[in-house]
Amino acid sequence: MLIILSNTVRALDFTFYNEDAQDLVEYALIVALVAFAATAGMGSLASSINTAFTTIGNTLTGYTG
Repeated sequence: MLIILSNTVRALDFTFYNEDAQDLVEYALIVALVAFAATAGMGSLASSINTAFTTIGNTLTGYTG
């Protein structure tokens, strides 16, 4: 049991002090920030696209009517 606990502590210690793990956390934070920005911008983009299609639809209706 002591060997398992020792190996677990050693693995956790390696994870927390390993620079590769730090890079992984930084990349995960960047991906989360990009995903958050994309999600926040989708509402504005969807509204703009909806307005553009409405304008096009109204213009085409004006030409056919």
